[in-house]
Order: sequence, then structure tokens, then C-alpha cells
Amino acid sequence: MNRFLTTLLSVLLTAWLALAAGIGAAQAQSQATSAAPGAAATPDEFIRLLGNSILDRIREDPQLKAGDVQGILKFVDETVMPNVDFERMTALATGRHWRQATPQQQRQLMAEFRTVLVRTYAGAVASVKDQQLRIKPMRGQGEQGEYVVRSEIVSNRGEPIEISYRVEKSTSGWKIFDFNVMGVWLIEAYRGQFSQELNARGMDGLIQALAERNRKFTQAKAN
Repeated sequence: MNRFLTTLLSVLLTAWLALAAGIGAAQAQSQATSAAPGAAATPDEFIRLLGNSILDRIREDPQLKAGDVQGILKFVDETVMPNVDFERMTALATGRHWRQATPQQQRQLMAEFRTVLVRTYAGAVASVKDQQLRIKPMRGQGEQGEYVVRSEIVSNRGEPIEISYRVEKSTSGWKIFDFNVMGVWLIEAYRGQFSQELNARGMDGLIQALAERNRKFTQAKAN
């Protein structure tokens, strides 16, 4: 993964954690905190509730602050992934190749892509210090019931960082399916990276490349 994408993903997770850290203790003890984020009435409230869920989980699990990859994987599975339409995210990143892939290829690609993202998150959990996240006024409804929730990270150490979330209402509640960090959408960034491998080696080649990247990362951590 190139340095830009690593920075983008780290800032993204920092945004989620900063959102949680910026919510007062009294609000964190409210009934809304215990509610499922996806059941929120509005997209911006969904993002707020997700932040609370993340903060609660971090408080319970010291492995997260230590950057433990297995702990991060479990954290993402239980707290983050239920609120993300990861299948749609992966499909958008691979374009027409997704529709041409077999169900087995789709499952394999999602598994490897998820691991690529999560291992990047591992180093970002402990980076939250004085940051806070501000939700900006909501824009109107987009195509097919999609919304953009805009926010910014503010701290005492630099200029605000703009973060946006593309969300949609599914049958099971609100879901995030794309992120924008500093003007670049995550799907767009990965689509460019994936297209080179897909055009050269097809879906199996992309899966193999991601699996090899994850294998090398695991070996490096073991050493």
C-alpha cells in the first residue's frame, strides 16, 4: 500500500476515535449510547452513535491501544463492520470485475481487502490525543437515498482535517459505504490501485496480490 493510502486510512480511524472522544461523559452514559448506531433516525446521529460505540469498546479492550492486529480485527468485526456496507464498498472499488467474479472470488477478495484495511488501522488507535470531531450541517438527500455526512477533526496542533462519510439506509439500518479524507474518496483511491492488477492478472491476480501483501505483513510482525 502506498504512503498516501496508509495516511488516509489512519486519519479515517482517528476521525472515528476523535468523534467518540469528543462526546461528553454524560452523553456517553445516555440511552442513545447503548442503541445500535444503524437504528439512528438521521445519518449524522448514526455517525455520532458509532463514535460512542467505538469509544466504549476501546475502554474495555487494552489490546486496541497497543495496536494488536488480532485485537483490531475482532474490534472491526464486532463494532465497525456491522455499520459498513463492505460488499458494496468492495464492489465499487473493483467495478465491472466484481460482477464478473464468482461468489467464491467475491468472498476471497472481501476477506483479503478487509485485512489490508485493518492492518493499516492497527497503528492509528493510539494516536488520538486532543482531537475532537465536529459534525457539519447535513446536505440534502442524494441519489437513491444516499447522504453525505461532513465533519472535521480539530486539534491544537494543526489545521482542521475534513472528513466525509457516504451513508445509505438499508433494510437493517444506516450503513457507511465510502469515506472522504482530505478531498479523496477511499473507493476512488483503491479503484485506481486495483484496476492495474485487475487489467493485468484478473480477479484471481488481485486476490493473490492482496493475500501476499497480508502474508508479508504477518511475517514482519512475527519477526
